[in-house]
Amino acid sequence: MSAEATSPGARSRRRGRTSIDLRRLGRAALLGPASRDRLPDAIGHVADAHRAHHPDADLLVLGKAYVLAEMSHRGQFRKSGEPYITHPLAVTLILAELGAETTTLTASLLHDTVEDTDVTLDQVRAEFGDEVCYLVDGVTKLEKVDYGAAAEPETFRKMLVATGNDVRVMSIKLADRLHNMRTLGVMRPEKQARIAKVTHDVLIPLAERLGVQALKTELEDLVFAILQPEEYERTRAVIADRATTGPSLDTIAEDVRRTLREADISAEVVIRPRHFVSVHRARLKRGEMRGTDFGRLLVLVGEDADCYAVLGELHTCFTPVISEFKDFIAAPKYNLYQSLHTAVAGLDGAVVEVLIRTHQMHRVAEAGVVALGNPYTPVDGAEPADGERADPTRPGWLSRLLAWQESATDPDTFWTTLRADLAQDREISVFPADGGMLGLPAGATCVDAAYAQYGDGAHGCIGARVNGRLATLSTVLADGDTVQLLLAQGPVQAPGDSGGPGPSPEWLDHARTPAARIAIAGWLAANPESLKVPESEPRAPGAVTAGRRGVANVVVDVPEDATVRLAGCCTPVPPDDVTGFLVRGGAVTVHRAECSAVGRMAALGRSPVAVSWGDEAECRVTLYAESFGRPRLLADLTEAIATAGAAIVSANVEPPSEQRVRHTYTLQLPDAAGLAGLMRAMRDVPGVFDVRRAQHEPAT
Repeated sequence: MSAEATSPGARSRRRGRTSIDLRRLGRAALLGPASRDRLPDAIGHVADAHRAHHPDADLLVLGKAYVLAEMSHRGQFRKSGEPYITHPLAVTLILAELGAETTTLTASLLHDTVEDTDVTLDQVRAEFGDEVCYLVDGVTKLEKVDYGAAAEPETFRKMLVATGNDVRVMSIKLADRLHNMRTLGVMRPEKQARIAKVTHDVLIPLAERLGVQALKTELEDLVFAILQPEEYERTRAVIADRATTGPSLDTIAEDVRRTLREADISAEVVIRPRHFVSVHRARLKRGEMRGTDFGRLLVLVGEDADCYAVLGELHTCFTPVISEFKDFIAAPKYNLYQSLHTAVAGLDGAVVEVLIRTHQMHRVAEAGVVALGNPYTPVDGAEPADGERADPTRPGWLSRLLAWQESATDPDTFWTTLRADLAQDREISVFPADGGMLGLPAGATCVDAAYAQYGDGAHGCIGARVNGRLATLSTVLADGDTVQLLLAQGPVQAPGDSGGPGPSPEWLDHARTPAARIAIAGWLAANPESLKVPESEPRAPGAVTAGRRGVANVVVDVPEDATVRLAGCCTPVPPDDVTGFLVRGGAVTVHRAECSAVGRMAALGRSPVAVSWGDEAECRVTLYAESFGRPRLLADLTEAIATAGAAIVSANVEPPSEQRVRHTYTLQLPDAAGLAGLMRAMRDVPGVFDVRRAQHEPAT
């Protein structure tokens, strides 16, 4: 999908044109000029790439789809000036080279027709069938005129839900984004940065999780060039001036080939150069680069057993670096990846990384789910008795994402949570005591395991055993842990009530997965008695000023010794319209009036506490700024903050993570009216591409 399509008329005028006769186009595709197999010349390269993976594929449907796409996009051009049809052709070629099957390629050729032309989904279904129609619909963007600012997050939600039913939807989207990133240079710099940031935060993690490494690595390099241009150029220079110290990869590769020949092991040994981002990471980790640091050796064999035979020879004839050994064949990664990883050192101490896998493993390592073809083809032509399709490609992370997104009805909450969820770059496996396996993000706790295993039934969790020992619910789980969740008997009620336990607000501090956080927050909102002040506590009206974690004077109708705090979910500041709610311990939490939590509490019949801003104009607010690194960035940011008249109460700059740096500032403003101007000033600092108010209370 691309935003680059232009045409003589707007979409509304296109609606008035005569509908395209798909049957006429189909005949044209079959009978028109063609170079071979009666296919249009323009898709000859696609056909060749497709035949390389699927020699017996029926290519006539591709010709039919191409003719429809070419005629419907005729008159539209990309920003580069090229005819628009070059885009779906390029996307289809990317997928064909990865080994996608015919249905995916057909949908890829048509993927922008419904979005940008007069072609309708009903027409696509009538001519190409339900599967192609589903894929085209899955990647079709929602209209900004209908959804406004929520169009982008809701489009991604729609694609992810569609991907849950057919992973080929996301395959097309990833190839689409790759071609758009390749041609992004014609866009304005600020638009390049915005698209690159979404690609970094959402598309690259999805490519990693679906195992499509060939697309992921190129996307990483393209994003790197846009978001960190200086580091990119520095890395380019390092690669161009490749270190020559020690033996080269060619020399060691030949030594490995000779070793395997002498052991009578049939294997192909190739050099895999590191891509730009990989070299950048290696340079940051190792400092001075040697010749063997610029690539890895890839050993390809025929059978699984041959992989271990190769490993034995390498560890016998070379010095192994034991800490670098990983067996992803016996324990595949969550994204289908299988391979043996090791590193060996030569006589002079030069270390080279080696990947050992079968040819089939290599196909899956490069193309991920794309290499599986159509995973929904019934075995022996028989459909499952219950009408459901078994999906071997839906991993645990996708099932979890699809589960929690249903509860994240607000687009902003969904978008923020999605990016945070995808930022978890590692997954662990834990094993419930009653059998099975749970896939969780690194850093997950017993609370997360409880909700992953029992859903809402985890509200009654009262403790856990980890590896046979009693553990608190806040215990962080490690890969391979055995966990037994202890559930209360009987109904789940608010803490302190008779009859059973229930979630407490502290559980939110221990939850890492969106599913757990959303479920806990929903239960707390639906059970206001869990937060109520005990009846034995006195209630006398009075005016109270926010103290700890407070900002400008806040006047509320509560006991004089009550604590007033600002809600971390919406971080209100003057002159926001605010309201408050009494919570456990007699404290008052102040929310912005438009905060989604207010609506939930009102729907439950909870009475708000009257809240107003006092006479003092000062306010304290926490802001997040995201940027790519450059010299003097921190100095320029703090200067912009000072120029706007704000005082820095606390600041935290996280270490660079791949292509970005995250800053957290707690600021004291003399006048809350200056907040908008302060945020604009921070966004105007070169290198800063996002500034927003905190959505959660900062850690103390």
